[in-house]
Amino acid sequence: MKAYFRSHVGLVREQNEDTVLTDEQNGLYILADGMGGHQAGEVASLMAATILRDALAGQEPSVDKLTRGFRRANDAVYEKSLADSQYSGMGTTMTALWDDGDYLLLGHVGDSRAYVFEDGKLRQVSVDHSVVGDMVRSGAITAAQARVHPYRNVITRAVGTEDTIRTDVMELPKMAGARWLLCSDGLTDMVEDDEIADTLRSCDGEAAVDRLIELALLHGGKDNVSVLLLEVDA
Repeated sequence: MKAYFRSHVGLVREQNEDTVLTDEQNGLYILADGMGGHQAGEVASLMAATILRDALAGQEPSVDKLTRGFRRANDAVYEKSLADSQYSGMGTTMTALWDDGDYLLLGHVGDSRAYVFEDGKLRQVSVDHSVVGDMVRSGAITAAQARVHPYRNVITRAVGTEDTIRTDVMELPKMAGARWLLCSDGLTDMVEDDEIADTLRSCDGEAAVDRLIELALLHGGKDNVSVLLLEVDA
């Protein structure tokens, strides 16, 4: 797969608490969106992504190994938050794709998203672990209402905020010509899915990533915005 990525601080925040890591040798791609004051979010996202990358380096991809990698990252972030008061309560979302040749393994915690774009259609693969995500799935509100809901940024699962973690891990077919998009909510809070799909229809590679970042900024850029686009060979 070919990987293209970019992260931008946005137009409101003073620092970028997102982390994007790619390890093409091991087929591992990670995006994390940290939270916590005084640079704690930046510390959490970088620590979690780095620990996951290092834990899986040189390993044969498996659901169990990916699950244990997330658990190891969670333990490290949680322990640091307890040991140092300036990092108290920090945590991070984390979404990872691990290439197993014919399949892709997706690991996911939080409200950063994984999409697949196939045959001109965009489909969200990950589930938002958030208050409004739960409300949309229960039918209490619509997806449009979720975008402006006052609790739209309240997540229900994160890496490092508790001593245990529940990670969504799934095995997905690696379809020729498919494009995978990992992104922080700095994109999806600002840019609707239809706009993302239109961009992927009209732009390839670096141009698509740049356009998605541009759209997030044009719509306000209220958060850090990170985009990781993976293109499977046709």
